[in-house]
Amino acid sequence: MKKNEFSWILYDVANSAFVLIIVTMLMPVFFKEYAAAGLTGPESTALWGYANSAAALIIALVSPIMGTFADYEGNKMRMFLPFFITGIVSTLLLATVAHGEWMSCLIIFITAKIAWSGTLVFYDAFLVDVADEERMDKVSSRGYAWGYIGSVIPFGIIIFMILSAKDVQDQYGYYKIGFVITALWWLLFSIPMIKNVKQIFFIPAVISPVRESFKRMISGLKDIGKFRQIYLFLLAYFFYIDGVDTIISMAVAYGIDSGLSTALMIGAILMIQILAFPFSLIYGKLSEIFSAGKMIQTGILIYVLITVISFFLPAIESDNWKKIVFYLLSFMVATSMGGIQAISRSYFGKIIPPERSAEFFGLYNIFGKFATIMGPLMMGIAISISGSSRYGILCIILLFATGWILLIKAENSALDAGKKPETYPSGL
Repeated sequence: MKKNEFSWILYDVANSAFVLIIVTMLMPVFFKEYAAAGLTGPESTALWGYANSAAALIIALVSPIMGTFADYEGNKMRMFLPFFITGIVSTLLLATVAHGEWMSCLIIFITAKIAWSGTLVFYDAFLVDVADEERMDKVSSRGYAWGYIGSVIPFGIIIFMILSAKDVQDQYGYYKIGFVITALWWLLFSIPMIKNVKQIFFIPAVISPVRESFKRMISGLKDIGKFRQIYLFLLAYFFYIDGVDTIISMAVAYGIDSGLSTALMIGAILMIQILAFPFSLIYGKLSEIFSAGKMIQTGILIYVLITVISFFLPAIESDNWKKIVFYLLSFMVATSMGGIQAISRSYFGKIIPPERSAEFFGLYNIFGKFATIMGPLMMGIAISISGSSRYGILCIILLFATGWILLIKAENSALDAGKKPETYPSGL
């Protein structure tokens, strides 16, 4: 791979540790058992869902402005760095949370997640600068693949420390050390991208870039007819990625409420991270044979099946069978988690104008982040009303079904226009 491609991929290794440790595994357990001590299981799960929704809402509101402004020459990296630094500092601050301080824990977590999400607006937009259309699926898939396998290293170190603790209090101390390790890992593997990735496609500088950014954003939204395939895909992405992100952010909290042990879930998460490496690469290879659109549809179908099985998980009386089913679900997640995200990113990169990549990836992220509001919020409301976590899971099926239908419409829109579904719009 070229130097700038490899440097770009390493940022997936850097930020994926935050996803695994802070969003998916350790932070939910730390919050429910330590920071939210004194609250019931459903109460803390609902609060965790609301916190994820709040972070997604804030980043969704600012993503379009960030994206349109970043398309000007040199602005992608200038805007990436403040979010990056804020994310590192906030992750370090999680180590200062005391027992029972659930409010301060959620505030710091929301800040860290907003910053992490903000860096991805510019990181994703750099894809068109480091890879041409023929290599986008491959580079994007390798980013997710190496991100998953790379994040296992700090995660494994942290888990080893936690399991070696003498008592529960020592364990929580190691959780905090784990947050520090996560921040340092994120910092270290970000350096190559900061040094080696440059903005190639850009819009020439103007006298009033802020005002022009707003005008371009409004103009782009008015031009929906011109970009019909793009907006149909964004709507599809909005729904199906909501289901994917909801499962990622709520899985551990749901597992705890289903009576599964933390040790069991740690083992499952490790299995997912390791298996996601080859399956992400497989998705990238298969997209060259069956098309990216078909591989996204495959991922959606697998996630529908995951959701249905998850609903019945808490009702399984046998502990052994419950463990078997949970590992089956984990294997299914591993087959498609990285692939559906990687191929969605490269699919979008192919159908947008490259010189406006940050603007459109800003919209990509606003649709993605607004999506992550709805799933956890729906689960949180359903849990609050029913008093049981399992009834919230059924809402996710509606998200996948809607995303599937809209994705088909986006594919048909491209074919009606005489283009391949994944081809950059001619004449733009």
